[in-house]
Amino acid sequence: MFLSVLNHHGHSETFFLRGLVPTPFWLLEIYPKERKAIKDEISKEKYDLIHAETFYVMPHIPDTDTPILLVEQTIEYLVYKHYVESIKNIFVRLLLSIDVAKLKFWETNFWRKADGVVAVSDTDKSEMIKLVHKLDVGLVPNGVNLDFFKVKSDWSDENPRVLFVANFKWLQNVEAAELLIDKIFPIIHRKYPLSKAWIVGQHVPKEIIARRTKDILIDNLEEKDQEGIRRAYFEASVFVSSLRGPGGTRLKHFAAMAAKLPLVTTKVGAEGLGTIDGTQILVRDDPEGLAEAAIEILRDSNKAKALANNARKLVEEKYSWYKMSEYLDVIYEKTAHGN
Repeated sequence: MFLSVLNHHGHSETFFLRGLVPTPFWLLEIYPKERKAIKDEISKEKYDLIHAETFYVMPHIPDTDTPILLVEQTIEYLVYKHYVESIKNIFVRLLLSIDVAKLKFWETNFWRKADGVVAVSDTDKSEMIKLVHKLDVGLVPNGVNLDFFKVKSDWSDENPRVLFVANFKWLQNVEAAELLIDKIFPIIHRKYPLSKAWIVGQHVPKEIIARRTKDILIDNLEEKDQEGIRRAYFEASVFVSSLRGPGGTRLKHFAAMAAKLPLVTTKVGAEGLGTIDGTQILVRDDPEGLAEAAIEILRDSNKAKALANNARKLVEEKYSWYKMSEYLDVIYEKTAHGN
């Protein structure tokens, strides 16, 4: 029997003064009720394994003989290092650089403490092994529920919508949305004056909402609004994800591929997808290149169809929830029973 401990932590809190405490800000966020609940649960039930989703939940797990499998959706210290390096204020950047170092220390410490560790991309796995030599890291790519999405069958659109879907608690998603609105979409709009940029997701910050115009649509959805997400992937014309910041999970990209919505992204955004540029997706790194790739898809419905069909086939073969469960079952058995 397995116990799952999930992360309910947010990622857009204020960073100020973190450098003055001995541990990173988020490691101070220990929730006594959650810790007590986990302690009570493992004292009254016999579990073969505890599945910890992200290292942030590790402080909530009491000392136990039950093996712990830590699944890292991303390498957090790299995400915040990327954010800190973008800060212009030298004092703030220095202060937060100290917190990045602390975050790196604690994150790698919890990898060592766990009985098993899982990454969701080859890139993250390689980085984890580089940081902690001889660390045994399993690989379970993120999967997608193929039955959830309405699948596109028409890629010609006189009023195209350029979509970006994300959870905006993650800083790299805010950065990507701003880049789409400010630099990529204006190029597309000059070619397609009837086009719209469409930002959809949860926890959309004020600085993104403030960019709303008649041509820039912002849908700030409730956490449980799954129909809004499904509708966006079905009704959009192209998904443009200008991710620059590191991070392991690319669920929104697998979602676009499952919905047969053509995907344009960066090299960072393509990490862990197992795709080939020009076969399942288009990969470009600068705003002009991302815009031209999106225009190429909008201009050529046959190309859009070919990319979409190839992408859907890939997720069916390698990234369905069923496939993910197979990968994870093997790692569960290895961690729980040491074989």
